[in-house]
Amino acid sequence: MSTYALTDSWTMTRRELAHWARQPVRVLVGLVFPVMLLLMFAYLVGGGRGVNGEYVDYLVPGMLALTMAFGLEGTMLSVTQDLNKGVIDRFRSMPMANGAVLVGRSVADMLQSALGLAVMIGVACALGWRAHGGVSGFLGAVGLLLLFRFAMLWIGIHLAMVAGRPEMVQAVQILVWPVGFLSNAFATPQSMPGWLGTVVEWNPMSQTATAVRELFGGPGGEPGHVWAAVLWPVALVAVFFPLAVRRFGALSK
Repeated sequence: MSTYALTDSWTMTRRELAHWARQPVRVLVGLVFPVMLLLMFAYLVGGGRGVNGEYVDYLVPGMLALTMAFGLEGTMLSVTQDLNKGVIDRFRSMPMANGAVLVGRSVADMLQSALGLAVMIGVACALGWRAHGGVSGFLGAVGLLLLFRFAMLWIGIHLAMVAGRPEMVQAVQILVWPVGFLSNAFATPQSMPGWLGTVVEWNPMSQTATAVRELFGGPGGEPGHVWAAVLWPVALVAVFFPLAVRRFGALSK
């Protein structure tokens, strides 16, 4: 990416960050909702089917991965609102790199995702969870979670471009839900029916959750899943990033 494109993308990132100051409630809700889910599953719902060890040590990595998969509706709404309010048309009339608007949107959302991840880890520590994989394992796990989030963001951006209108976002967002719920976030695949366990094991989010558990040194981790947790998001970005940028460029034709 050229310096020109990077400058344009950073300008669009600053635009998105400026929205945070004007919409603090939306940012706060995005941070609080996954915390509520963590508390609910840790204390109210319980679980731990097939888990050898403390359930909270199994649950926390799964919830962190789930948090990275969900919350795309804010991104999708912002993109569709810009499309329908004519903001994108004004940007396209400027000498700006193609796709800089989308890159700026993704960078701003990644910053919010990193903040949300830090909040979740802080709450998990308050619940008694601890990472046992050392500093390198901890940083590697955080890196995998953010990489998975980056891939999910570009899926969301592309789906928003396909939806085109804010009222269609909720219908399209449903397509993302199976990624979160058909996973090993709450229970092991071995405790599920055979066919369902197979689907869960192949889920990209399950690969990330399993790799993160391994790096954190908790129950449910399995050696060898780290590479899968890298390759799946990279493959998704390789598919959906050019699709989104190409569709954005086609709007001006």
